[in-house]
Amino acid sequence: MTLNSYFQIHHAVSISPKVTPIYQTSVFTFEDLNALEAYFQEPGQHYMYTRYGNPNTEELAQEVNKLEQGHGAVVTSSGMSAILTAVLVYAKAGDHVLCAEEIYGGSSSLLSQELTHMGIEVSFVPTDDIFSLEGYVRENTKLLLAETISNPMMMVMDLRQLAQTCQNHGIKLIIDNTFATPIITNPLTLGADLVIHSVTKYLSGHSDVTAGVVVASTPEDVTRASQIMRTWGLNLSPFESWLAVRGLKTLKLRVREHSSNALAVAKWLQNHPKVQEVFYPGLEQHPQYDLATQQGKGLYGGMLSFRITDDTEAVNRFMRGLSQVPFSPSLAGVTTSISYPLGTSHRGLSKEMQEKMGITVGVVRLSVGIEDADEIIKDLEKGLAAV
Repeated sequence: MTLNSYFQIHHAVSISPKVTPIYQTSVFTFEDLNALEAYFQEPGQHYMYTRYGNPNTEELAQEVNKLEQGHGAVVTSSGMSAILTAVLVYAKAGDHVLCAEEIYGGSSSLLSQELTHMGIEVSFVPTDDIFSLEGYVRENTKLLLAETISNPMMMVMDLRQLAQTCQNHGIKLIIDNTFATPIITNPLTLGADLVIHSVTKYLSGHSDVTAGVVVASTPEDVTRASQIMRTWGLNLSPFESWLAVRGLKTLKLRVREHSSNALAVAKWLQNHPKVQEVFYPGLEQHPQYDLATQQGKGLYGGMLSFRITDDTEAVNRFMRGLSQVPFSPSLAGVTTSISYPLGTSHRGLSKEMQEKMGITVGVVRLSVGIEDADEIIKDLEKGLAAV
């Protein structure tokens, strides 16, 4: 069979797959110049180049947008590229941006180490000042970046109040909703302008994809985010888009199980004599428990942190004592894992900032999976016995 005859047969047969195929191609074809012109006149009716758009990335964007109740979404190559895209939607050289002090270390590094080289000024806002922003907003301030639930100390942000504060100051609000997921919280409905996710984490959910997404509240912001993604080459591959869509199909079920297990584990840790503190929004002792309950639809997520003795060797003994829970510097997979914020996600912060945020030697972050909670607790007991 010649190549031409193959394509004739392919186009002659009506194909209606239940699952979107993987469009593993870097470029698409046009019948003639009229078709090419139609591509530029009617965006979305055809594809030209996978960096610009692909059926698999488009499907992922549409599905996440639906979950977040936005006006459109743009898929990116990683969570970090999603953060970069979101900030550049509103900020350029000469502008000033604000960032919550309690935030993922990678976000902090991107702003303070990279965007400052582009001429964007950055200021970090302490938690005590986050709902007033007094003394932080300047004439050239464009936005505030914050998280629904902070990493790793699990502080829950009052998004409605924060959005109102930003509106009062005439700046945009970008929310990283990775920890909460759209199953627990929808920041756009509470007043945020952009929502970002590391799709690598819960949205994909199986520790086999690296991806990000930006969801916008206006069509104009979708257009701008798409332009940044294309121009900077921040696009996601078709295969990883396909895998992420596959993961999304079980998101609601997974988040419920993650949350149920995390609550059981948090309560158990709270009563363990070798655990000094537990940070989990589902515990009644958590300072934002009422807010988390109201804003989180009765779910609190699968992430928690806890503090054992401030002794590096004791932490090492704990990690070596585990047989089922791996030490893995990421989160949100279907199997439980632990991480060490001081040595991974937040190691780039100054010692002063680490101590101010409470990220000390003894703090361990736990990403609770969907195994039986008793199995997780049993392994944690083995680890703590070695402390």
